[in-house]
Amino acid sequence: MTRHAACGSGSHFLARRQLLGGLLGAVTTAGRFAPVGQAELAAELEHSNRQMLIIFLDGAVSQLESWDPKDATDTGGPFQSISTSRPGVAVSELLPYTAKQLHHLLLVRGINTKENNHAKGKYLMTKGRRQEPSTDYPDLGAVTSRLIADPRGKLPGFVHLEDGRRAAGKPTASGRDAAYLGPRYGSLVIGDCRPPKHTERLAGLSAESDRLRRLFRRRLNDRFARRGNAATRAFAASFEQAEQLMLNRQVFDVTREPAADHRRYGTHGFAQNCLLARRLLEQGVTCVKVVHTNYDTHNENFNHHLEQLGEFDRPFATLIEDLAEREILKRTLVVVMSEFGRTPKINSKFGRDHWSKAWSLALAGCGIQAPGVFGRTNDNGTEVVEHEVDHRQLFHTFLRAVGADTRRHFDVNGRPIPVADPAAAPIAEILS
Repeated sequence: MTRHAACGSGSHFLARRQLLGGLLGAVTTAGRFAPVGQAELAAELEHSNRQMLIIFLDGAVSQLESWDPKDATDTGGPFQSISTSRPGVAVSELLPYTAKQLHHLLLVRGINTKENNHAKGKYLMTKGRRQEPSTDYPDLGAVTSRLIADPRGKLPGFVHLEDGRRAAGKPTASGRDAAYLGPRYGSLVIGDCRPPKHTERLAGLSAESDRLRRLFRRRLNDRFARRGNAATRAFAASFEQAEQLMLNRQVFDVTREPAADHRRYGTHGFAQNCLLARRLLEQGVTCVKVVHTNYDTHNENFNHHLEQLGEFDRPFATLIEDLAEREILKRTLVVVMSEFGRTPKINSKFGRDHWSKAWSLALAGCGIQAPGVFGRTNDNGTEVVEHEVDHRQLFHTFLRAVGADTRRHFDVNGRPIPVADPAAAPIAEILS
């Protein structure tokens, strides 16, 4: 069965000139961004190597066919719940591989975000706030990169692995999800599991000529820097980061992973992105985001979830198993989320519509209490009856789990903007 996304979006690729332009914009405005307690933060995170993996199930996965099954009820649908490696916790039978990894997962089953629009719901979950006319907020990955990535790192702090089925759309530039943090902290978007385009040395330029050219540029930069030229420093910083991307482009080459691992994960796009995500986390990328799309199931919900979760289940479970065995999970927070859930009521087209009143997500890894379940919905999944939480609390929690202090604020051109919504707080019960 082949489906097309309800809301198409292009795959994004980064050209070197885009990187240079974006980084220049970030550096030239850097003086307008007061450090977020830079000295204190550096001291706090000096020995920290925490990371984040975000898996976004775009279109809104059904909680009833995944994390919070309600079989044998009027809303449950045809699939049964199955036992898992976590005693007393069940998931849908569409997740048999993931069920074996539930001892690593915490299921948050009490989410109520009160927003049933796709774009607005995605904004809530990825930015932690509602949209405002006056301010665009940065993505969770950009904030994570800004707060905990090593500024001396040779790799981008935030890499976004797009769903390959979007490749037919018009490509857009990387880095536009960082808002006032500047493109330096925005995502490097990869849409085909290959190293970024335009990051190879030109065929007609020898390695020695390239080295001499870069040496000459640095000498000129150093000469002008002594005069306090901000523009020169900006260009120098952006060129240095672009050079590091070129020198480390093999990090993004998933074909370098063993053939046996490709077979274990699978060969379709999401599977390869999961394998690449493992590679990037091993190499030290601070935040990796993987998108799996086509969950907007207003029609034939059950057939489509059979297909979509069939793609998701094995690669995701393999990734969690590998991260645990390689001890990467100890330092990495894994977040599996959507923009909202799907209606308990089944519509006339055997689909489920938008439902933000009572839905679920899954967490694993660092900063999170012992796996299990937090929150509960009623018997047919229409309301949260225990430990209700929203997007604001979750955003705080994600950042706290990786060691970021969400009580701080960014100073944007003299205007203080809190890292996370100050009217909310982390979910203390699930933080370790």
